[in-house]
Amino acid sequence: MDRSSGALSTLRRMRVAVNSELCQGHNRCYALAPELFDVDEYGNAIVLGDGEVPPQLEDKARLAFGNCPEYAISIVEDATA
Repeated sequence: MDRSSGALSTLRRMRVAVNSELCQGHNRCYALAPELFDVDEYGNAIVLGDGEVPPQLEDKARLAFGNCPEYAISIVEDATA
């Protein structure tokens, strides 16, 4: 919180998810962001952990999102106070 201006500082939390019904196993997300994605036994992408993206990996998450040919990756950004 910035007490001098009275404004609340907000933090953004980014999360990624993979729609398993849309994923066809191109694995571009894994190639671009192996810290965030893995591949299951069928060759489809899965999210590592709970999907929360550390700030230093946000650009990689957006790159994976933008390069998914099946639009199977989604990004959600929540603001918390």
